[in-house]
Amino acid sequence: MIRPRALVTGGSRGIGASIAADLAASGHAVAVHCRTDVAAAEAVVSALPGDGHAVVTGDLGQPDQAEAVMAAAVAALGTVDVLVNNAGIYVEQPVHSTSYAQWQATWQRVVDVNLHGPANLTWCLVDHLLHRPEGPRGARIINVGSRGAYRGEPDAPAYGASKAAVHALSQSLARSLAPYGIAVTAVAPGFVRTELSESMLAGAAGEAVLAQHPMGRVAEPADVAAAVAWLASPAAEWSSGAVLDLNGASYLR
Repeated sequence: MIRPRALVTGGSRGIGASIAADLAASGHAVAVHCRTDVAAAEAVVSALPGDGHAVVTGDLGQPDQAEAVMAAAVAALGTVDVLVNNAGIYVEQPVHSTSYAQWQATWQRVVDVNLHGPANLTWCLVDHLLHRPEGPRGARIINVGSRGAYRGEPDAPAYGASKAAVHALSQSLARSLAPYGIAVTAVAPGFVRTELSESMLAGAAGEAVLAQHPMGRVAEPADVAAAVAWLASPAAEWSSGAVLDLNGASYLR
């Protein structure tokens, strides 16, 4: 059996690092992407089970760099069968207290990274899959969206809008790529405990976040990674087009 190969964007920490670990544990060779923190990405790779893993770098908000990231992953792994579009940025920009210039700049950057990045990487992957000798069948694309696409992000509207667009993109691609045997899904995590959120959870704001969760805890990166690893598996083909809520019943729709 040919070993599957995966590219995980934003894989140097948090959810992405956990996804990389789960995919490697299930037999994938993994290209771990980071924008600039190569040392962190290398640490993730060194801890992955198995061999043949790699680090790839680039700013996914820049179309030429997104193309270069996919090319580097293909070169390092030999091909890419699974693309996990996890990289994203969250920027607060309350409309009532943000200047017009800041408003425009934030929208541009957030949409470039959170929406255009996954869209461009997907185009590059599909182009590669359609031209490789073994063809595209069995490939997987999993996009990491957000509960905020449905619940709303009042202080970060560009983030919420970009994640809603990622969900819609996933479902559009699921329809268009189904004839090629490529399954496309998305996950919509709620609040996840990561290095970046740890300090906030430890304060007064953390109590309000915890109160949203009937299970009495927020998600750990492993909760999201387990779902993504399943969606990357052959058994998950019939879930193509799904957006899977991963929020511990903190928001129902």
